[in-house]
Amino acid sequence: MSEPRVLVVGAHPDDCDIKAGGTAALWKRHGIAVTFVSMTDGSAGHHEMSGPELAERRRKEATAAGLVAGVEYRVLDNPDGGLLPTLERRLEVVRLIRETEPDLVLTHRPNDYHPDHRYTSQLIQDAAYMVTVPPVAPDVPFLRKNPVFGYLSDQFSKPCPFTPEVIVPIDDVFEIVVDMLNCHVSQVHEWLPFNQGILDQVPSDLSERRAFVRKWFSDIFALPAKRYAKELKQIYGGKKAKSIQWIEAFEISEYGSPMTEELLQRLFPFIDED
Repeated sequence: MSEPRVLVVGAHPDDCDIKAGGTAALWKRHGIAVTFVSMTDGSAGHHEMSGPELAERRRKEATAAGLVAGVEYRVLDNPDGGLLPTLERRLEVVRLIRETEPDLVLTHRPNDYHPDHRYTSQLIQDAAYMVTVPPVAPDVPFLRKNPVFGYLSDQFSKPCPFTPEVIVPIDDVFEIVVDMLNCHVSQVHEWLPFNQGILDQVPSDLSERRAFVRKWFSDIFALPAKRYAKELKQIYGGKKAKSIQWIEAFEISEYGSPMTEELLQRLFPFIDED
């Protein structure tokens, strides 16, 4: 039996890294092929630059981040801030899923603050059945078995909160995640600090910026472990759960194939490791 394949689809370059970068590093360690995809070109994610110049910069940053974790990173040409769930985009996603032949597809949930996130989720949902239908996008062979579809974590509660059905401790690979995020210079050193009003806290010395990114995201990534402390204890036992600082969590969608126990063990062989 061949190793499983995973496709993670975010709306922007860096979305996949923030929500599944640690698990991707663990997948890579276990010989599981991972493809990261950004549905948009990232051309609007900055306060001082935009358009093709920014898109090219972010494409290079994503490529560098992918190399850190050993994953393929694709950035599509759809305009940042302008993604719509059109038939054309749906067929693009159908072809993408068929070409990568994943066993698991992860993306944003449909209830999200950002329209690009919401429409990325809708496009994946709309493609979830169509990937098995031969006359749809007939230029790419249809899939005879639907992948499992799932969602990246978030903290939105309306109309329904995120359910952490798969929880992955990422303590052992946290430094890899930091290195991935540090590749996204335009975002973690510039745009996101500006957008959140902390740009004055970013060190001017380049050598100090990784430490800044590590501290910032260490705090951010610690929140899910606290939020899902009960679930962590149920899965890993009280003693081990207390030692886990950082996690990534995923919810399984009702679309696509079911997540069987056998496939769960194949896709997440590192969950039960000591």
